Amino acid sequence: MIFLGVPSAVVAVNYWAEEPMVTQDVDFVVTADNVSRSVDVLQEAGFKAEKFQWSVNFTGRSQVSIQLCIEEVYLDFSARSVPADVHGILLRVACLEDTLKGKILAWNDLSRRQSKRIKDFADIARLVEAHPTLWDRLPQELQGQVDRPIL
Repeated sequence: MIFLGVPSAVVAVNYWAEEPMVTQDVDFVVTADNVSRSVDVLQEAGFKAEKFQWSVNFTGRSQVSIQLCIEEVYLDFSARSVPADVHGILLRVACLEDTLKGKILAWNDLSRRQSKRIKDFADIARLVEAHPTLWDRLPQELQGQVDRPIL
């Protein structure tokens, strides 16, 4: 997907899970050399940017915010992205394994609010329910909390 004039991908649990859930943000990833350009283009388009350690969050006129993941682990997700039809919109999404990896990293970040970590946990469980083979990719701590799916 070319977004903002650069190769990018959306990190979309809703694409990979069986039941979509409401979300108030759209996470996307670009390669390291396209982060600055992406920020500039979104700001030029009227979005307000707020930089954090691991992301740049953008707000505009909508209730939905856009989050650019800039943590190093995310910077090659777009290279492994796959084409997808997400609610009738054709775009590229982070591959299933990368989507799970990102959710595990977010869940494991103890500095995040409890409510966000609980949502990350629910997203992990949704991914494993829809794709039982992912269970083996869970860290031992999560395997003790997520029901092992029946294959």
